[in-house]
Amino acid sequence: MAETKIDNFSKYAWFVLACNVVVILWGVFLRASKAGDGCGQHWITCHGEFIPSAPELKTVIEFSHRATSALAGLLIIALFLWALSRWRRERSELRLFGLKAAFAALIFVIIEGALGAGLVLTGNTAETLTPARPFWMAAHLLNTLILLAVLATNAWSASTGQTIKILSSTRIRIHSHIVLGAILIFLIGASGSVAALCNMIFPSATLQEGFLKDISPTSHVLLKIRPFHPIIAAAGSVALFFWAGWIQKTVADKSVGRLSRLLSALIVVQLVFGAVTLLSLSPILMQLGHPLLADGIWLSFIFLSLTLVRYEQTKK
Repeated sequence: MAETKIDNFSKYAWFVLACNVVVILWGVFLRASKAGDGCGQHWITCHGEFIPSAPELKTVIEFSHRATSALAGLLIIALFLWALSRWRRERSELRLFGLKAAFAALIFVIIEGALGAGLVLTGNTAETLTPARPFWMAAHLLNTLILLAVLATNAWSASTGQTIKILSSTRIRIHSHIVLGAILIFLIGASGSVAALCNMIFPSATLQEGFLKDISPTSHVLLKIRPFHPIIAAAGSVALFFWAGWIQKTVADKSVGRLSRLLSALIVVQLVFGAVTLLSLSPILMQLGHPLLADGIWLSFIFLSLTLVRYEQTKK
């Protein structure tokens, strides 16, 4: 395996990835604090102003999320321009791979902003519940996962000096496992988003009250769906845990083994954390920790997948 090369571009790529994780967590706080309508149904302006003149607390929260999201977008634009400059100076396979990943990040951060604007302009914020809101949330989640994945790919490639070929002769079983794992993580995240939305819009004072709402025939359809999240999360996590263990035992590569162990450990911690979050009725602090761990699992899965595919391709 190539030696790790942490140059300035690599450091910046990791910095951009970390900044986007922070922005995502601030978005979680925005939803959990019910401040999503802090700027009303206005975008790009906030209550018709570019900078709110007399903001209340939820306006400050919403406006700061928009500001940090815009900053994340500017950082990705700079990442793309830097990658383009590097490729023009040295038209190697490695730099072309980094340029493609940076360009993909630029595309998906634009889509991310458009989805955020759509949520605001359609009024699907704070405690407003429309039939379309779960679909907006699913699209937002899917785009966020892809954005993190391409940013992680850029940072991985820049710091390891390695690339992968997506359409290659790598064993089809490896590719199918990775695709299925990604789908599992998305389904867990999507069901979690529905559960979090229900907890915000239909709060319960006790666990028993929440359970009774879930099984009541008169409850909203989302409440009836909510109990599926812990089931999907538990089943999906167990599947990912055993897959990571299988990879660790069957692949003779130290990096793959280390990332497999990291993924397994994060899954166990997330399951415990999720149970505590459920039993404690999801306080905001737990609502922030839960997606942070979820991002850690997703990124660990991406790094493991990249390293595994690279190992399979170089082994031939």
